[in-house]
Amino acid sequence: MHSPAAHKYRLLIALIVILTVGVIVPQRSLIWAGGQRGVIHQLRIYEIFDGNKKAFHDRFRDHAMRIMAKYDFKIVATWESKKDNRTEFVYLLEWPDRETMSDRWEKFLRDQEWIKIKKETGEMYGPLVGEIQDRTLYLTDYSPGKSLAK
Repeated sequence: MHSPAAHKYRLLIALIVILTVGVIVPQRSLIWAGGQRGVIHQLRIYEIFDGNKKAFHDRFRDHAMRIMAKYDFKIVATWESKKDNRTEFVYLLEWPDRETMSDRWEKFLRDQEWIKIKKETGEMYGPLVGEIQDRTLYLTDYSPGKSLAK
């Protein structure tokens, strides 16, 4: 059995490889199980601002994650990074398929509590997020892991 530290280390290495190599996987090399695509991952990168990043982290930790859980978001890990003099918040989600991912995002973005929290925090702290990058990651047929989440 692997320790939690070993699991986190493997996750970090996997993300570094994904970000460093920037692989775009052709459709024919995706994992297919019983004619359906296997687990997919979603990499989200938010530009956040040093002047109000505490407010961003408070909102994401205390509200976004809780509300996302209502809609079956499976957050694998979260990170903060620096790139080209900007601070980024990076997180990885795991989904059973693309349709579920689209459906759950639609429900989350329409959630009235989330809409209210975003409005209130925006009025208090100004914009908490700048540019957003969103990538859907499909496992290759030779990927050592089918699922990263516990």
